Amino acid sequence: MPTHNLNVFALRLRLARKAKKLSQERLGILAGIDESSASARMNQYERGKHVPDFLMASKIAEILDLPTAYFYVENDLLAEIIQVSHTLSNEQKLEVLRFIKDLQDF
Repeated sequence: MPTHNLNVFALRLRLARKAKKLSQERLGILAGIDESSASARMNQYERGKHVPDFLMASKIAEILDLPTAYFYVENDLLAEIIQVSHTLSNEQKLEVLRFIKDLQDF
């Protein structure tokens, strides 16, 4: 799904939260938002009405086991690469980086 017409953060947040099967309220509470406003705040983030500051975005990313950068990358393919590479070991990440650099030489 192309993201160019939507708030990138909002779209990726909604997809990531649903993939982890968390409610907006639960994710908000786990991110440190007060129970009374957790659901409403997360809903505003997912609708693109508000964008969390970087610290909150980092907390959300940690809970969803994603790198924070995933939520800001406009290119869907690059976002998927970031998402998948997040689970690799450092050694594997270096191997991927070497492979990408080798591709640049072609």
